This record gives sequence, structure tokens and C-alpha cells, in this order.
Amino acid sequence: MTTTITDRTYTARPIGPEVLEELRATDDAGRAPTPLTDDEGGNPLRCCLRHSEPGERITLVSYAPLRRWAAETGADPGAYDEQGPVFVHAEPCPGPAGDGPPFTNAHRMVRRYCAEGRILGGRLVEDPSDEREGLTAAFREAFDDPAVALVHVRAVEYGCFLYEVRKG
Repeated sequence: MTTTITDRTYTARPIGPEVLEELRATDDAGRAPTPLTDDEGGNPLRCCLRHSEPGERITLVSYAPLRRWAAETGADPGAYDEQGPVFVHAEPCPGPAGDGPPFTNAHRMVRRYCAEGRILGGRLVEDPSDEREGLTAAFREAFDDPAVALVHVRAVEYGCFLYEVRKG
């Protein structure tokens, strides 16, 4: 999902298909996930960046988002290489559809990282859908700092990773 603000483009990145394939077999905590039928819906799916629908087959996996990025870029996040729970479809899905930032229905934390993988700070976004003060403003603010290489958007209530944002 891509958001363009004047001359800048920010891309919300779901967990990639090849990583999802790995996580559906063995998650980042070394466990085999247990798929379930989501009776109520509403869980944030990191594979397609939307909420689950009632009756969909999903699974909760442990995911270490900085680990994949660090392997790709050569960064060493050290102690910041945390892992946490994320919901994904139990089977492959078509991925994200639509424009604009996903999951704008609650407070969010925008966490900034430098190229070495360390946290540079964060910003609470109380109304993510607000055009001037929401997520897009937080992305612009983050990437105005040339030291920022990567942004994670997280749920405030549980601290869970929702998605990664990169410039361009």
C-alpha cells in the first residue's frame, strides 16, 4: 500500500510471501503455528494489511521484523531484534489491495530506526486517519531526518508490529 504526499511516497510493506511461507512452517520462535478459524474477525493481518473477516483461516505466529531487514541490509540491530505475535492468513493470500496507510482505526506508534538497526525515537499518532497530524504526517516527520532508514508502525494497546514503512 502506497501513500504519496506531494513529492514523497511512503510504502506500507506487508510481510513478504517468502517470509510468510517460512513462518507458516516454523515461526521466528521456532514453533509450528496452529491455524484456526477466526469466528469474530477484526484481527490485523500482516500478510495483506487488512482486518480478518469472520470465518477466515488465520494463524498467530512469532515474527522478528528487524531480523529480516537486517539480513537484507547488513544492519546489526543487536538487542532491538525483538520478536512478537502477528496474525497472518493460514494459507497464501493475494496480499494488500488499496491505497493509503492501513489500520487507521486506533492509536498507533511510529517507531524510527537508523541504518544500523537502533531505535531513534517514536511518535504516538492519536488519530491515524487525520491528514495533517496522522500517519502520513508522522512518516514525513520521520523521513525528514536523514538518519532514519526504516519505520515500524505498531499498535499502542499491545505494542505489536503492524507493518514496515520505507521511503519510496
